[in-house]
Amino acid sequence: MNTPVPIIRAPGAGEKRSFLGGGLHIWKLMAEDTNGALFLFEDALAKGKCTPLHRHPEADELTYLIEGELIVKIDGKESHLTAGSVSYVPKGVEHAFVVVSEHARILTLQNPAVGQDFYWGASDPATDDVVDRLDLARLQASAQANPSGVEMLGPPPFDLTAVS
Repeated sequence: MNTPVPIIRAPGAGEKRSFLGGGLHIWKLMAEDTNGALFLFEDALAKGKCTPLHRHPEADELTYLIEGELIVKIDGKESHLTAGSVSYVPKGVEHAFVVVSEHARILTLQNPAVGQDFYWGASDPATDDVVDRLDLARLQASAQANPSGVEMLGPPPFDLTAVS
């Protein structure tokens, strides 16, 4: 392993990737930057974007809501988050979210960085700023190829008709 070095990234800096579960990622820190300690990405999301019910078997996840509104369901409990809110999900705990505002931006950090390969496998280099690309087959394939990163447990646990 290499010794980590200090890193500063300006607003908008970092690799842009089109996440095929919906969202535009800007990778701020990668596993390679932190010797696998963590990764951090900014995610731009459109209204109605939701995650399936899932868990991260080997990583804790912290999400900070920069702007917008989300409904999160963590370990069966539903909460409404607004800008400035944070959620922490310990490894192995089931969770999901849905965007209920017109758009949202979040920062997601996972520790350790074992889940990075899942996100990388379910995304492509971004060629534009479109945030709503969906390829559920690719998302599921990446989850199956990276079981330490994410385990899909079921469909989104929300009434999505109330979001549109």
